[in-house]
Amino acid sequence: MVDKEDVRQQMIDAFEGADYPIDSPMDLVPALPQGPGTKFESGEFSMTAMELNTKLGGEFPYDSPEEFVDDVIGQLEDQDLL
Repeated sequence: MVDKEDVRQQMIDAFEGADYPIDSPMDLVPALPQGPGTKFESGEFSMTAMELNTKLGGEFPYDSPEEFVDDVIGQLEDQDLL
């Protein structure tokens, strides 16, 4: 079973080091601990930051990691990926 709050916190931890506001996914890469290969996992859910980028259509800019991650989680849920 996927713990959505755990995935959300993993993403916030990974993306909080970016310089906000962010204007594109490329603004996040320097903040990621393992770059685009940074993996988010819980239960049967496993996706790298690079895979996330291919699944999402963001409404940039984002002013905070929480705002960005909440949008990501919502999009993943809408696509039945989370």
